[in-house]
Amino acid sequence: MYSDEIELAADTVLATLYAAKKYLVSALARACVGFLETSLEARNACVLLSQSRLFEEPELTQRCWEVIDAQAELALHSEGFTEIDLPTLEHILQRETLNVKEAVVFQAVLGWADAECRRQGLTPTSQNQRSMLGKALHLVRLPSMTLQEFADGAAQSNILTLEETHSIFLWYTAATKPALGFPVTPRKGLTPQRCHRFQSSAYRSNQWRYRGRCDSIQFAVDKRVFIAGLGLYGSSGGKAEYSVKIELKRQGVLLAQNLTKFVSDGSSSTFPVWFEHPVQVEQDAFYTVSAVLDGSELSYFGQEGMTEVQCGKVTFQFQCSSDSTNGTGVQGGQIPELIFYA
Repeated sequence: MYSDEIELAADTVLATLYAAKKYLVSALARACVGFLETSLEARNACVLLSQSRLFEEPELTQRCWEVIDAQAELALHSEGFTEIDLPTLEHILQRETLNVKEAVVFQAVLGWADAECRRQGLTPTSQNQRSMLGKALHLVRLPSMTLQEFADGAAQSNILTLEETHSIFLWYTAATKPALGFPVTPRKGLTPQRCHRFQSSAYRSNQWRYRGRCDSIQFAVDKRVFIAGLGLYGSSGGKAEYSVKIELKRQGVLLAQNLTKFVSDGSSSTFPVWFEHPVQVEQDAFYTVSAVLDGSELSYFGQEGMTEVQCGKVTFQFQCSSDSTNGTGVQGGQIPELIFYA
């Protein structure tokens, strides 16, 4: 308070922010909020959302929502989600832009109710769980699940009444649908954006081949984004199926990978390949994305690559990667698109 020297740590920053707010030390409060923003990730986003609302820090609240929306499955599965208060739970369940299946939301809500029962010293029976949730249960969009998801999950949870379960089954199957006490429209989620780094594509001039080698490129952004996947070129010789391994690294450290398959239709379109979960990418640092494909060798490839691409409010910069062993670089090659949430 007297020297302006600040040393913050993860286990004390919230208590320090409380003290700074109480004693009106604005510089210390700003430093605490800045520290929390830099340490924000899916595992602590729900807890920090609760605290940011308590401390009336709208910028931190907005950052928490960005993480929770984009990485909703990770955030809802985190231990921190079970520690939030009931009003924060209700705010999350009302969120239209949660990027997650409703079956995951329901399981997370059950986990929260179980934890709340234990905090209250109650046995976590289905009756007590329902009591802890109150009206929050009716913010879960049960009818937006598939029939199979509902039958395998919520219908067997014992937290719904027989009448509710019966009515929802009728809602799925009957021509005249009953009125329900649950929202029926699916969440909109987030719309993925695509950063396309080539101005044209070709396939005959040089005959690019997928040969099980690594195509790789480095990129940086000027604003924090969440990388959800890659758009890849497919076969130039007609319909073909590829096995593909995609990776995202920072300074050689693996942040995400996925081994999957996709089918191309023989056109010069790009085909999305997704990571299991969107990955938070910080501004002003270079990351490396790579793809190794196995399938039809002859493929489309990009030309007239750009070192800088503006996508909405985000600027991407590209540079060559030493991991690339199949010829991909800034000017041409593969990995034409980065798919992201901003």
